[in-house]
Amino acid sequence: MTHGLNTASQALLERLSQGIQQHPKRVTAVLAALLLTGGGGAFAVAALTPEPSDIPVRQVTHAVDSQADENLLAALEAPGFSLYRSEQIRSSDTPESLLQRMGVADPAAAAFLRGDAAVRQNLLGRTGRMATAETTDDHRLVRLTARWTPDDSGNFRRLVVERSGDKFSSRVETAPLVARTRLAGGVIQSSLFAATDASNIPDAVAIQMAELFSSSIDFHRALRKGDRFAVVYETLEADGEPLRAGRVISAEFHNNGKTHQAVWFQEPGSSKGAYYTLEGESLRRAYLASPVEFSRVTSGFKMRMHPILKTWRAHLGTDYAAPTGTPVRTVGDGVVEFAGVQNGFGNVVFVKHRNQHVTVYAHLSRIDVRKGQSVEQGQTIGAVGATGWATGPHLHFEFRVNGVHQDPQTIVAQSEAAAPVSAAARPAFDRLARSMRTQLGSAELIMQASAE
Repeated sequence: MTHGLNTASQALLERLSQGIQQHPKRVTAVLAALLLTGGGGAFAVAALTPEPSDIPVRQVTHAVDSQADENLLAALEAPGFSLYRSEQIRSSDTPESLLQRMGVADPAAAAFLRGDAAVRQNLLGRTGRMATAETTDDHRLVRLTARWTPDDSGNFRRLVVERSGDKFSSRVETAPLVARTRLAGGVIQSSLFAATDASNIPDAVAIQMAELFSSSIDFHRALRKGDRFAVVYETLEADGEPLRAGRVISAEFHNNGKTHQAVWFQEPGSSKGAYYTLEGESLRRAYLASPVEFSRVTSGFKMRMHPILKTWRAHLGTDYAAPTGTPVRTVGDGVVEFAGVQNGFGNVVFVKHRNQHVTVYAHLSRIDVRKGQSVEQGQTIGAVGATGWATGPHLHFEFRVNGVHQDPQTIVAQSEAAAPVSAAARPAFDRLARSMRTQLGSAELIMQASAE
């Protein structure tokens, strides 16, 4: 029987296969119909689910306490940073113009500056002083600070204008200056001051260098293009801000193939220091090279046409051109022999030195000493002027030996040097000299690097 079923099944399969081969299109249509019928059934089933809009919705709310600190939130709403700007005071400045240049938009601050006595006395109208403003990010003033040096006491003054809430206050404080050491160098292209300006060296330092080497270098006529120098000097700072230059500590000048060096040294127990070569020889001579700092000689010790008398006459001194009010100093230690008015000299001072030497300082605009007063080398005795027989402001300087006029330049060149470093102070000086050689070498390297 089983054999019979198998035989029948095989016969059915053979008949189906022949039918598919003979009528493929009909078979495909039948299958498609069956599939569509099944899909429709599936669609009908899916359509029986509910619409989303018909589903009921319920909103649940619950109050939660804030964990944020109200003070912290208030702080976050406040300005988050400060702005700083510095400006030099101008002679024409008003509170409004100064604040405007510093980026401050604060009418209340301007009103306070206008009415405050400390600000009027120490800031407004003080040309050249530097002021620094701290503001909020919306340009309201927080603090205004200005610093200056009133004298040579080693201290500086600080003006502080400060906001506290909606009000301002001002105060003037005194604090010590801090000395810092700086290294610099330069190359002569035209003049000493042009070279120091190019190296951002203060004029006060340039003047000191000219004074140091004045007995060895004629800075008006002996400089050569390519001469170079290195210098170590102090800057006096207030709260990190340089206010003015201090003393030259050491210097080196290469002029026309010759090297000149100087270092400041104060022997232990001495009341004041002096400049020496790095070998310990004193650079101080009995007389300074000039009674006026780094001034121009307009007429030397020679025959000349007198500017007023219009006749050829011997000029028995040296004339130095300088603006009225320029300080005049005595070239050596001595005693004031005369101080007053005398004929064509106008205001004049006579200083008597040892060995019957007398120096004369004429045409002064003012006299700062009196007869019989002792004076030290470099001490100010008056100021340049145009009194007496003078066509313009200048200093007429004379040098007399036993009453006879001598060429001041010759006398200065022949004057003896002061004593060298003492034997007791020599070890300390040698240590300083070694340190200065290193620093001067570093300064020259800095100069060469900047030139490249």
